[in-house]
Amino acid sequence: MPTVLITGTSTGIGLETALAAADAGWTTVATMRDLSKASVLRERGAGFPLDLRALDVTDHAAVDAVVASVVADHGSLDAVVNNAGAGQVGTAETLGMDAFRANMELNFFGVVAMTQAALPHLRASGGRLLTISSVGGVVGQPFNDAYCAAKFAVEGFLESLAPVAAALGVRVVIVEPGAVASEFVANVGRPSADDGPYAPLLAAYLERTAGAFANAQSADDVAALLVELLMDEDPPVRVQTSPTARAFAGTKLADLDGSTVQTMTRAWIGTGA
Repeated sequence: MPTVLITGTSTGIGLETALAAADAGWTTVATMRDLSKASVLRERGAGFPLDLRALDVTDHAAVDAVVASVVADHGSLDAVVNNAGAGQVGTAETLGMDAFRANMELNFFGVVAMTQAALPHLRASGGRLLTISSVGGVVGQPFNDAYCAAKFAVEGFLESLAPVAAALGVRVVIVEPGAVASEFVANVGRPSADDGPYAPLLAAYLERTAGAFANAQSADDVAALLVELLMDEDPPVRVQTSPTARAFAGTKLADLDGSTVQTMTRAWIGTGA
């Protein structure tokens, strides 16, 4: 059986993808920062080829060690799904530098570390690297300064890597969900500082966001797509997970001067055009 390593599997997309991959016949190494949160995965995955391991992707030495141990234990590494990540609500003036750095460490440098550790083994297996980005890696969104910066970095990193990796037999896929019904929103960081003059704008944004997540795509729907991408002999470099995400990303890609996106996002914070 081929082996896939998935990060951030305690909840949401990561959990559902681990179960779906195992059900599809993959030996699935499901990692998460805190194994005490693995009870749901253990219960639902009973009888599946699941190998649960602790991993904090911001600990780059641990990333190297886990990848090496997976190859030693299972003989190969055929795919990686970079899923671990978290949001961060706030804007430049209200977020401290520590918040920006922490967000980049998790959402960007964690992806880089896993990619670097996995690539020699993926080259050996002719494998693939799937990374969960976001439509927030395409469209900058109000009060997501740190999160979107990290996801934009992920997109630039992987788009640059993709042709080089492909030349050596590794397929790189960037996956862009929109709103997904999971614990992601509940886990979004909020600064403790007073929102000050930004408070009414943030309130309007949060109201709009609550509405978007009320109609969110299910995590198991995204997981099914990810398993298809694991199996696809010729996967695309970039894929959106729903028609809504596709239309949203398309708005940016057709907006050469930025005016369309600015009109759209200003409406989210109640300032109109």
